[in-house]
Amino acid sequence: MEAYLLPHDDGLPMRESGEWVAEKLDYLQRYIEIFETSMHQKPWRARHYIDLFSGPGKCVVPETGSVYLGSPLLSLTTSYPFTGYFFVDMDPNNVAALQQRCRNVPNRDQVQYFVGDCNAKVQEIVDRIQATDRQHLPNKWSSLNLAFLDPAGLDLRWDTVATLAQPYTMDLIIHYPQGGLNRYMGKACESEELTKVDHFFGGLEWRMIYKGCLDKQGSCDHRLLMDLYKDKLQRLNYKEVFRDDEVGDEPLMRNAKRKAPLYRLMFASKNPLGNKFWHDVTRRDVHGKTRLL
Repeated sequence: MEAYLLPHDDGLPMRESGEWVAEKLDYLQRYIEIFETSMHQKPWRARHYIDLFSGPGKCVVPETGSVYLGSPLLSLTTSYPFTGYFFVDMDPNNVAALQQRCRNVPNRDQVQYFVGDCNAKVQEIVDRIQATDRQHLPNKWSSLNLAFLDPAGLDLRWDTVATLAQPYTMDLIIHYPQGGLNRYMGKACESEELTKVDHFFGGLEWRMIYKGCLDKQGSCDHRLLMDLYKDKLQRLNYKEVFRDDEVGDEPLMRNAKRKAPLYRLMFASKNPLGNKFWHDVTRRDVHGKTRLL
């Protein structure tokens, strides 16, 4: 049914979101469009889209009733679809709803679904990508991959990001949970055990940065923490992301009422062209205006 692929209530489960979801999905959709428009005619063996927190495929803002296509459906209904998809979610009901919606796209047979913790499933996905890549001579055209990593909380582990970096080409759009980190870093910093914050950053280095940058109000400079994260990405052969201090390439989503920081979208590519695409996308907001930091 056509309603399954439109931003309408189709009777299936939807993920409840805040009003900021429109801005996030706009950045993602425009990046997918420029990514696939530029790359679909290149001699890639395959072009994969990986969504590790896929949800049911649609989002709803309870306060307004507005419905949006979620990240999986945006990737499937783009002008030039990918040749393969990997969707993961912890909730089997979400996956069932997503499967029902995806039955209505022409490329439905190219979708693979996984129920469970993406941090446990990611190696299987990468193995499937690399197994096919190894059937061809290793070269830059083996496969082109884009991963969207957008958890609701602090459920993304650094080890998962490092695993995704194994294929020759893998662009990453990463949810940096600024609001969640603000809530948990203080307690995590004093813990003698590894916490979700430690797993997010992939170690304990963040603790020294956090302690060193706290101000009198108990706030920290997330610029320093994001730079730590990006330094670790560079060790995985990702190119440095250009950051324009007047525009910024890490758009910040804010609470609609209180304007409190919620999260940023970070981007990483092993090719400078990917960084150019992301910069072109993020220089304007969902309303078409030049975005402010």
